Amino acid sequence: MRVVIAEDEVLLREGLAHLLEDDGITVVSAVGTADDLERDVTAHRPDLAITDIRMPPSFTDEGLAAALRIRRDCPDVGVVVLSQHVQRRYAADLLSQGGGRFGYLLKQRIADVHTFTENLHRVDAGGTVLDPEVIAVMVTRARRGDGAVGRLTPRQREVLALMAEGRSNAAIAGALFLTEKAVVQHTSNIYDALGLAVDADDHRRVLAVIRYLEAAATPPEH
Repeated sequence: MRVVIAEDEVLLREGLAHLLEDDGITVVSAVGTADDLERDVTAHRPDLAITDIRMPPSFTDEGLAAALRIRRDCPDVGVVVLSQHVQRRYAADLLSQGGGRFGYLLKQRIADVHTFTENLHRVDAGGTVLDPEVIAVMVTRARRGDGAVGRLTPRQREVLALMAEGRSNAAIAGALFLTEKAVVQHTSNIYDALGLAVDADDHRRVLAVIRYLEAAATPPEH
């Protein structure tokens, strides 16, 4: 896998590049601005672009804006955005373009090298990766509403959150100390409660759940 990295902090940029190369990932470019990211993605056509959200000059959302343009103009390039804090709007902006091949992770996840690189490979393979804390915010907001998420049992909400993270039934069973048969029953009940079609495709399953949570957590416009 070939990647381009955009991170304005030099030590973090170099550390991330070193970490990825040690894991067999080729870093074709590591830059410090969103403009340079877009330029090098166009020039190198990597498999994946990894970018901080807050980049020069204003340190607001230049990296996110660049990621959204890359998703629009270079659909063959996967995008992973990194953030210091959970911002549900960032996930919503990425989701709004549809399709897979994107991730939104907190920077603290980089410390878990194996999981972080696994997530990068998942995005490269066409999947979607959202940070567990982002999922938790979505589930919490949806639960507070009057919709179907609020009527799920506590155990069903736990299963739902892990489903939205992209976990398999086996992984959910292991995390919650359940049998796989029990997880299948919970997921079936969740699909029924949310009005979601059962889908054998893990990626579409994740997107369906995330989109439901996003819609449920967004207050209606007046």
